[in-house]
Amino acid sequence: MSLWIPVTLAAAFFQTLRFMLQRQLALNTLSATGATFARFLYSAPLVAVLCTIYLTVTQQAFPTTSWTFWGFGALGGLTQILATVCVVMLFKQRNFAVGITFKKTEVIQTVLVGLFLLGEGASVYGFLAILLGLFGVLLLSAPPDTRWSWSTLWNRSAALGLASGLMFAFSGVSYRGASLELGYDDPVARAAVTLAAVTMMQMCAMAVWLRLRETGQISAVWAARRLAVWVGLMSMAGSFCWFTAFTLQNAAYVNAVGQVELILSMMATVLIFREKVSPREWAGVFVLLGSIVSLILVI
Repeated sequence: MSLWIPVTLAAAFFQTLRFMLQRQLALNTLSATGATFARFLYSAPLVAVLCTIYLTVTQQAFPTTSWTFWGFGALGGLTQILATVCVVMLFKQRNFAVGITFKKTEVIQTVLVGLFLLGEGASVYGFLAILLGLFGVLLLSAPPDTRWSWSTLWNRSAALGLASGLMFAFSGVSYRGASLELGYDDPVARAAVTLAAVTMMQMCAMAVWLRLRETGQISAVWAARRLAVWVGLMSMAGSFCWFTAFTLQNAAYVNAVGQVELILSMMATVLIFREKVSPREWAGVFVLLGSIVSLILVI
């Protein structure tokens, strides 16, 4: 088995745990932006320290970075922040599994974004799988207590979910582009340096935003540190696995295998949050999952 596959499975596991914790913070303690900031505040400093230790122990020098590296990193960091805010806002409107399913349209959109940014596309059969996935999104687009119709398609939940998927697609492809700009042969070093640079930019940018636009949220994130610190740790573990996978494989392939997160989110919805999933939502999830499996087979 190729290394990127188990690394991607681990990334999906850690990310599911992180979203579960962020959901609790957003529902009970913090704003959507504050819950997003928590993952960076409690992970960025530790990532920087661990990256330095790893490079020192393995006797690898810090790389000379290009403007292309920082450009890809900044684009990936910004779109990841926006995507995470969208997902946390979505959790306040729909159940956990459906929120994650909307987010996972990223695997469909990554094919298009990868073609646009890096020239890494998909075959004709890949685009047919994309169309199947869009049908699954249609099934999920309306809240479970309303009858599905075209008029219910463009509701707030659908917009937030699709926006998060698009932003995550841009971030994944951008991170791959940034990591490929580094001169390391060691994929762990490429992932660690890229992750350290990006998370530090994200932490600083969000701190400035919260200070200017959401007074009190930084203090609230600190006050919620007993739970928020775990968000940071799960974020660090998940992000490192994602970044490592992106350095090893096309982002579309990585995100396709990462759809195992759908199964984990369903387990969390039913077993932990005790939330009900309607028959139409189950149908939408499985149609979208079928699209993802098709992508894995054809791309």
